[in-house]
Amino acid sequence: MAETIYDVAIIGGGPGGYTAAIRAGQYGLKTLLIDKNDVLGGTCLNVGCIPTKALLFSAEVLDHCKHGKELGIDGVEGAKVNWKAVIDRKNKIVTKHNKGLDFLMKKNKVSVMQGTGRLIGPAKGGVHTVEVYVEGGGGAAGDTQPVKAKNIILATGSEARMLPGLQPDTRLLTNVEILSMTTLPKSLIVIGSGAVGSEFASIFNSFGAEVTVIEMLDRIVPVEDADVSKELHKRFVKRGIQCLVSTKVDKVEKTKDGVAVTFTGPDGKSTRREAEKVLIGIGRAPNTGNVGLEKTNIKLDRGFIPVNAQCETTEPGVYAIGDIVAGLPQLAHAAMMEGIVVVSKIAGKYAKPVTRNRVPGATYTDPEIGSVGLTEAQAKEKSQAVKVGKFPLVGNSKATIVGDHEGFVKVVADAKYGEILGVHIIGPKATELIAEAVTAMDAEMTVEEMMNVIHAHPTLYESLGDAWASVYGLQINV
Repeated sequence: MAETIYDVAIIGGGPGGYTAAIRAGQYGLKTLLIDKNDVLGGTCLNVGCIPTKALLFSAEVLDHCKHGKELGIDGVEGAKVNWKAVIDRKNKIVTKHNKGLDFLMKKNKVSVMQGTGRLIGPAKGGVHTVEVYVEGGGGAAGDTQPVKAKNIILATGSEARMLPGLQPDTRLLTNVEILSMTTLPKSLIVIGSGAVGSEFASIFNSFGAEVTVIEMLDRIVPVEDADVSKELHKRFVKRGIQCLVSTKVDKVEKTKDGVAVTFTGPDGKSTRREAEKVLIGIGRAPNTGNVGLEKTNIKLDRGFIPVNAQCETTEPGVYAIGDIVAGLPQLAHAAMMEGIVVVSKIAGKYAKPVTRNRVPGATYTDPEIGSVGLTEAQAKEKSQAVKVGKFPLVGNSKATIVGDHEGFVKVVADAKYGEILGVHIIGPKATELIAEAVTAMDAEMTVEEMMNVIHAHPTLYESLGDAWASVYGLQINV
């Protein structure tokens, strides 16, 4: 029997890997997807984006119930959280989409193998060999099976970073453990205020926990525009979330009933605070340590894999996508498009390379944050003449209708030509509204051109129309 040689073998079944596999199947490529887990979807579907947003939706509904009387709905103010039901619903959503991925693999004729794939060296005669270490789901533990393919896509993802000396458990949590808690904590300390930390802080505050956020840098959500950070900080404090910035964690230790965190604030004073649980949300480390890279000429950059515009590594025929790539955001939708770019190149099709400043950011706190492109500070650092427009949502009628008009839409533009350099939104449905800005920037439209786009009324989306106009002081509703 002739040995199977795949056109492409993909190591990792997260958003980048499964998207690449589906597109490869659509293009008629003989495709193998290798994943170490017994379900596809990676961190995002199983212990990240999807389950977190399921909890956030439950939290949002609860928050609406808290304001039922104001909305003219009686009898809901005393609504309580049924944590088991919240978790069960989250699990059903994940399972539904796990099954959906299994269907999509079959539909697109993608072969799937469970195991850990490792490169064994450069290609021979244009064909790479991957040793798949099978830890169940196809063979006895310790078995290996060689796989041959003309092209390899590495999509091994990332894992939560931990503070030195700590290991996650039922009290010291990462995104994995916090999503499988059997009871709702009364208090939570969140270390790190990026998207992960801020989202969980928002969720558990809504569910009634006493939440403290500790951030080493001088503002929360530090990758966002400074005005967005300031607004989220204000709103978090208003909700009862304590935000400690410019604060260094010195020690995390278990107590009889929970965890204690000792930290030093900007005044140099050391403080010890206890809580039932601590969430470590200080970023994610790339999973590049067990892929066989040492047997290739790929040289890591702080654990990440350098690639060119088509996501090809320095080893011919080997590509890298997703959280392991140097210089691109660790975001599921970035990984998905990187996978499409790679497969398009392999198939001889065109796909526009991923540009960092065209990748939207979406943070599902309350209020939501949507952003793309340069912040105001970054634009000014590039010595460009910059014009900034800022439209407060207090002027948007739909924001008033939904009871959330404290945010804004901010546009950063080139002063001479009106090129859109960045857009930053904080407020209701910001993660959806940012889509217009991404499209406008990708199409290289100017602020003036966007001012002439008709926005439906009354909508939240209409706020972008006023935001574009605000760059030139021509907004209508403020």
